[in-house]
Amino acid sequence: MNPHPGPIAPSGAARQNARRTCDLVVIGSGAGGLATAVTAALLGLEVVVVEKDAKIGGTTAWSGGWMWIPRNPLAVEAGIVEDIEAPRTYLKAELGNAYDEALATMLLEQGPRMVDFFRRNTSLAFVHGNAVPDFHDTSPGAAKGGRSLCAAPFDGRLLGARICDLRAPLDLISPFGMGIASGRDMLHFLEATRNASSFTHAAGRILRHFIDVARHGRGMKLVNGNALIARLLKSADDLGVTILTSCPASEVLVEEGHVAGIVAGIIAGSGETVHEIHARRGVVLASGGFPHDLARKAALFPHAPTGREHWSAAPQTNSGDGIRLGEAAGGCLRTDLSDAGAWAPVSLVPQASGTPASYPHLVERAKPGLIMVRADGRRFTNEADSYHDVMRALLAATPPGAPVEAWMICDHSFQRHYGLGRTRPRPFPLRPWLANGYLKRGNSFAELARACGIDADGLEQTLADYNRAAARGEDPAFGRGSSLYNRVQGDAAHRPNPCVAPIARGPFYAVKVVAGSLGTFAGLATDAHARVLDGSGSPIAGLYAVGNDMSSMMGGRYPAGGITLGPAMTFGFVAAHHASGTPLPSDTIDRGQPRPPGESHAL
Repeated sequence: MNPHPGPIAPSGAARQNARRTCDLVVIGSGAGGLATAVTAALLGLEVVVVEKDAKIGGTTAWSGGWMWIPRNPLAVEAGIVEDIEAPRTYLKAELGNAYDEALATMLLEQGPRMVDFFRRNTSLAFVHGNAVPDFHDTSPGAAKGGRSLCAAPFDGRLLGARICDLRAPLDLISPFGMGIASGRDMLHFLEATRNASSFTHAAGRILRHFIDVARHGRGMKLVNGNALIARLLKSADDLGVTILTSCPASEVLVEEGHVAGIVAGIIAGSGETVHEIHARRGVVLASGGFPHDLARKAALFPHAPTGREHWSAAPQTNSGDGIRLGEAAGGCLRTDLSDAGAWAPVSLVPQASGTPASYPHLVERAKPGLIMVRADGRRFTNEADSYHDVMRALLAATPPGAPVEAWMICDHSFQRHYGLGRTRPRPFPLRPWLANGYLKRGNSFAELARACGIDADGLEQTLADYNRAAARGEDPAFGRGSSLYNRVQGDAAHRPNPCVAPIARGPFYAVKVVAGSLGTFAGLATDAHARVLDGSGSPIAGLYAVGNDMSSMMGGRYPAGGITLGPAMTFGFVAAHHASGTPLPSDTIDRGQPRPPGESHAL
């Protein structure tokens, strides 16, 4: 029996067939898919995008929206100029034997040109991340900043009625459904009860949000990944790209050894419309990987023998369709990566449906006054390290066969200032989360340990050791605050160490975290032009894969924030050029062009 069956083909008595022809079909509407579609349309191709979900945006619309693009134009314009060998050196050091020269060169050469292309020709504008460091600053070639950028905030009203098709921000991390941008915007919200100017900023944002909700049904100030998708969607609409939603692809059409289209079905009410779309230039797989494919997770995640032991923060519709379609056409899944997923600690938030939602812990872990322990009460890592590194450490510390679990521990002042997981800081109430069991509380360390099922002696000893050093701003056990990345993620206003403070003022709180991820790394093998490769390593004519359907060029490593969306956008740009027969740009970017409207150099 095939453990990875293809998407179920549409069926039913009210089936209608529709045939159409275009130049290029893209499966998926995340950043990789829309970047491909927009680029191809600008290069003169007629493009159709099919999206399984009723909403456009995929995982990108829920993400922070950061892209890792070394030597990008915004950095250069700010005076951060580096030779291509610097990021290449970093990739070689970080990826080891997973480093692929052709893929790395394509990203490093075409990434900046992709950014320039979109700035000049589309509605996409950016904000820089020139103070955002690489994850591992002791690796050769690591940068203190200048390699990251994000989409600039976007006024959703510019989408008109199309705004209804855009996936809303992830409600778990968006208070009132309102997106909060990283950087100054988030800092203002964290300081709103302590600082008058921050209160004014936060109050103004909330007021504007509720006015937008009353007028338009949702917030109109779009930030992060939501802004990235909105800007790409606006560009796609302006260029006449056809986007079919609620349209799962069920089959790849192969004619004389060439991928020539797809079959996809729109289910509407009691009837179904099945589209047979023929594509003269090929098909691009961009459906978001396999974070909710139980069989694939069971096969590739050692800690999830049934697939159910792992929780992803990606949309449920990302269930491996694109990879299965690629395999059916002769493509090969790469399984030799160091990690098959982009790991992140998640907590399980109770829902009325009975199925918990996955909350990704990306922000509070580095703030001063928090540690993570296992059931024995012992710490196992530097909690301020990247989400991927923290999860790897938890997996390594968990004995074989034991559940992959840990507890995030803090005191009352920490929770009220920074929040803890889904429990938001002051003035949001804690009572509902204590009542449903998500948040545990104890007036002493021993009481908290009993509430969580943690070894009390182990926890008390751990906190005694931690607090003794934390009073001096030190963490000799694991070095919280020792890296630039740690410190940027911490609280710059807290001295002497932005990541370390005692956990001393009761009551004390805890939230359980489990094995999770933001997405998957294992995907279809491709060449540097994003062409899917068959078992012999030869390109399959007319078949491309980008985003998480393409095996990560990082080989399962996670050297910096944005190493998913940066390559997704870049290889989408590359794939569109190849499909259209247009040579990739090789010119030097003209830095003297005026900044596009709406673009800012400030976070």
